[in-house]
Amino acid sequence: MSITNIILILIAAVIIWLVFVYNRLITMRNRAKEAMSDIDVQTKRRYDLIPNLVESVKGYMAHERGVFEKVTEARTRAMGATGGKEKLAAENMLSGALKTLFAVAENYPELKANQNFLDLQNELTDTEDKIQAARRFYNTNVRDMNTAIQVFPTNLIAGVFGFKEMEFFESENEAERQPVKVQF
Repeated sequence: MSITNIILILIAAVIIWLVFVYNRLITMRNRAKEAMSDIDVQTKRRYDLIPNLVESVKGYMAHERGVFEKVTEARTRAMGATGGKEKLAAENMLSGALKTLFAVAENYPELKANQNFLDLQNELTDTEDKIQAARRFYNTNVRDMNTAIQVFPTNLIAGVFGFKEMEFFESENEAERQPVKVQF
């Protein structure tokens, strides 16, 4: 083998490696975007359930107007939020408003016995679980993407092609990070 052939083989190997790394980064970015889309699908489902839930409890909780207003305002804010941090804050506000609604509903035994309310509450609980799973899936993909962007030598290629780190979906609300206190 001549020196020229060895150099050509090395150049071909580097080019193949560059293509592989670039394609891997693209795949990771697309998986993270897909995971964010999964979150959007589940939050849309939650947005659709909330008006039905509010309507089903209005008759029982007529004097709890402030709770309804908070839930409606939080839903509107969450639906209009753009960007990672704004969307996260709005979603956390909506989750808090829904928790308040369910806590207040505990004071109405006839409401807790209403099948429509129970069905909606179960649907919403299921949706919240799916949102949490979708957030975990997103964070896993973002972690993998960010790690690939930061490690050597992939970081060189990521920098050349403009790959940027993505933000994690995490709670900004200090109360949600604290353990729940149970008192008897």
